[in-house]
Amino acid sequence: MASVIIIPIVIVAVAGLSAYLVYRYAMYDFLCKRSVNQTLKRYNIKKTPSQIIKEYYEQKDEKKSHKEILNLEKYYRQKEPDQFLAMYDVLREK
Repeated sequence: MASVIIIPIVIVAVAGLSAYLVYRYAMYDFLCKRSVNQTLKRYNIKKTPSQIIKEYYEQKDEKKSHKEILNLEKYYRQKEPDQFLAMYDVLREK
């Protein structure tokens, strides 16, 4: 009798957790990336986010490896998307 109640609850919990993980680790990053690319396109910026980060840190005389640039790009893309425009403005001013 208890299995009639527990099995559907477990199935729904597993499905819900799976859907959340797919959204959080796949869809969320995709949506953030699309949003940043649309913003750059709207302002006629032809550089990619990784190019902007690389040039910005080169201008500050800080060497970043390719992996560090990718990690920074993901962080800025998800947490601070306006940072790309700010970095581009600094690059354009100099």
